[in-house]
Amino acid sequence: MSNKAGIPQGTRDFNAATVQKRNYIFQTIRTVFELYGFQPLETPAMENLDTLMGKYGEEGDKLIFKILNNGLDNPAKQSQIIEDFNKILDGKNNKGITERALRYDLTIPFARYVAMNYGQLTMPFKRYQIQPVWRADRPQKGRYREFYQCDADVVGSNSLLNEVELTAIYATVFERLQLPVEIRINSRKILAGLAELCGGQELMVPITVAIDKLDKIGIEKVKEELLQRGINQDQILIIEKYLSIDGVNEAKIEQLKQLMGNNPTAIKGIEELEYILAYHSTKYSSKIVVDFTLARGLNYYTGVIFEIKAIGAQMGSIGGGGRYDDLTGLFGVPNVPGVGISFGVDRIYDVLEELKLFPEAVEKGTKVLFFNLGIQESKTAFYLMQELRESGIAAELYHEQSKFDKQFKYAEKKQVPYVVIIGSTELTEGTCIIKNIVNGEQKTISQQELVTQLF
Repeated sequence: MSNKAGIPQGTRDFNAATVQKRNYIFQTIRTVFELYGFQPLETPAMENLDTLMGKYGEEGDKLIFKILNNGLDNPAKQSQIIEDFNKILDGKNNKGITERALRYDLTIPFARYVAMNYGQLTMPFKRYQIQPVWRADRPQKGRYREFYQCDADVVGSNSLLNEVELTAIYATVFERLQLPVEIRINSRKILAGLAELCGGQELMVPITVAIDKLDKIGIEKVKEELLQRGINQDQILIIEKYLSIDGVNEAKIEQLKQLMGNNPTAIKGIEELEYILAYHSTKYSSKIVVDFTLARGLNYYTGVIFEIKAIGAQMGSIGGGGRYDDLTGLFGVPNVPGVGISFGVDRIYDVLEELKLFPEAVEKGTKVLFFNLGIQESKTAFYLMQELRESGIAAELYHEQSKFDKQFKYAEKKQVPYVVIIGSTELTEGTCIIKNIVNGEQKTISQQELVTQLF
């Protein structure tokens, strides 16, 4: 009895049309990355478990896909394996069972790469990376267990010009995709200042983890979670005032200044946002939104943070990132500042589909089908087909001699716009019939004219 075919939940197959649309997104992003001087990098699908664990906060660590070690079916090790596995069930990682994991994102592997190759890299080092990542999340619309990320990062520079340029990259990519977005920005320094205002830096993690869920669970649930995390009512009142700040960018910043007073940490964060806004005060000002509810609940962010929202689409964020100074210090190379952004390609794809923004020309397929009408006819068709291919025109020769009707149906199903017919008469006269499947127009031309007629 055969098993029913299927794929793991949260993963997908991609047909030709989907792959072509995804490649359109990839190529648009890649072109802009390279326009800004970023170079490509690829890292392994799996990393050592200790490379990943503890880098994404308590919520992120739960979503890391761990890989079982080889040889776990060894009968001689069964008792030890059971003992080790029980330790994992108790929440402890055990190298006897698992010591590798699928990468959760591209930032930590990048930091590991920089740490391993620091002496050979030209600083500041600018790289982009387009590869799949895996998260053991609950699958839902726009949230998959396997998905692609497109990252651009700069390490070795403290300059806020990097944040300015990354903002411009976001704006440029989405302009080219003709997708209207909001580029939301905040600073983790402002959130650190909020924690200090509430009582101390030790409150930073519980506050940011709760705030990061605001869009999903609402303010009342956030307040409940803050209470559960040990934040008292007076502190929650300050956080609620912070989250209620509203208006245009300038008005929000003024309200924040009043709330934070002379807190030096918050003032530094505000200055960072004002710096970026000043650079983009003309062309991209309408796209940039200061959003103090933005938290990016990953522990490694230290400065400006980004999140991208598509306008007019039912979708969460389609991109994000931020400053993560000294991330390489986690791997023994301290004091290397960095900042990066990421594009959520799968979500961008879903939004472009929802808003019908993919160009028609994206779905490229066979342009010409040659009918197969006999041995000599097909040989002539083959030579002409090769000429078309050398000229960059996608062409096929029907795989066997068949009735006209069958070959026409094949062309229609594959949405091939032109068919070329070479029968015995055309073979003798050195001509061919070219027919436009879309409008039904048909004409006879010399075989030598075929390439020029189709350009």
